[in-house]
Amino acid sequence: MNFIICGAGQVGWQIARHLSGERNDVTVVDNNPALVRRATDTLDVKGIAGFASYPDVLERAGAEDADMVIAATHSDEVNMVTCQVAHSVFSVPRKIARLRSQSYLSAIDSNLYRRDHLPIDVVISPEKEVAQAALKRLAIPVAFDTEAFLNDQAVLIGIVLDEDCPVLETPLRQLRDLFSTLRAMVVGVRRDGTLFSPDAGDQLFAGDEIYLFTHRDDVRRTLEIYGKSAQRQERVVIVGGGHVGLAVARALESQASRVRVKMIERNRSSAELAAEALERTIVLHGDGLNTELLGEANIERADAILTVTDDDKTNLLSAVRAKSVGCPMAISLVNDPSLLPLLGPLEIDAYINPRSTTVSSILRHIRHGRVRGVYSVGDAEAEVIEAQVLASSEIAGKQVRDIDFPEGALLGAVMRGGEVFIPKGANRIEEGDVIAVFALASDIPEVERLLQVSVEFF
Repeated sequence: MNFIICGAGQVGWQIARHLSGERNDVTVVDNNPALVRRATDTLDVKGIAGFASYPDVLERAGAEDADMVIAATHSDEVNMVTCQVAHSVFSVPRKIARLRSQSYLSAIDSNLYRRDHLPIDVVISPEKEVAQAALKRLAIPVAFDTEAFLNDQAVLIGIVLDEDCPVLETPLRQLRDLFSTLRAMVVGVRRDGTLFSPDAGDQLFAGDEIYLFTHRDDVRRTLEIYGKSAQRQERVVIVGGGHVGLAVARALESQASRVRVKMIERNRSSAELAAEALERTIVLHGDGLNTELLGEANIERADAILTVTDDDKTNLLSAVRAKSVGCPMAISLVNDPSLLPLLGPLEIDAYINPRSTTVSSILRHIRHGRVRGVYSVGDAEAEVIEAQVLASSEIAGKQVRDIDFPEGALLGAVMRGGEVFIPKGANRIEEGDVIAVFALASDIPEVERLLQVSVEFF
């Protein structure tokens, strides 16, 4: 497959890394020569320096033979024009554009992006993806990462193990025997900054960050076994009334279980717009770092604070201040990955990384066919691949214990006939099963080879 990725920032670089690693022909375009050099120096890709919306630049990038253009520059207008040029001049079959402006996004339902108008096949909104990620974090607030798979029947949960976790230093094999009816499985462990897939004989220790696959109906019991409370959030304070905060507040207002929401927004006009748009949310104008304002929002009685301004430091410091006065749960939006090591010392419970959520969303739309979903774990350290098993796949007809998965991959869940189960060694994988596999980045190509899915994109 031939891909042109317009924009060599963090999102574009990650997409290029994934696609080039799967032996596709990838060309990266950016008007910043330094970003292009970084991509060509670190990845097996071609690079073109120039404005992606210029026809001659797309021509040099090989648009005449391209199967897909992914427009992920920092400019909505450049992304839209790039897709138009790719369609009208070069007849590129599929175009994906990242759009941020709410005005452009509100036009999605008006058929603006049809082939005979503005030909964009898929519109990706980072703010929408971040808002959805925030809602998932709030749904399971003790988890630092969550994502649903297999028609929402299986959930990947990331949690940090505390000193009082009752299953510490117990071999995973023994855990499965002790809780034989629990539909849950540890598929990843991050220890001392290194992520790995555990063996059956491995033990868990305090401070480990673990990734679990569990059946949707067993989430509460799974959390309790690993020493976490599954208490529902009834009072939430949101710091930041932009597109993300507004989307989260609207979603919380629409839930059947009433959640009391208070919002703090520093910009007066944004605060007024939020107050007009929301029905039950109390909107306060002021700085989320102000202790008195946090007190006015009753932060000491809140179940969680969600900090989603456009400034990482404000998000982190607001979360720290809220926890210092008694808020038990803090979730922060963090754009800069270099700040992630601070989350532990600052006692911030979970974070949302816009880059990871956007990359995962784009990959889901790229890799259709037998791949039903892709989720990027951590700082692109691993992926969860959801795919249908083909008759020609090496794993079809084999027992799980006999499948030669690479060392860094584990089968987390299986859906058969609409029912989901957590696989054991004696289970046999059948043609037509839909499976979710946790795989470290270095082992993804081998997993896709076993599944025979890397050639099917759209």
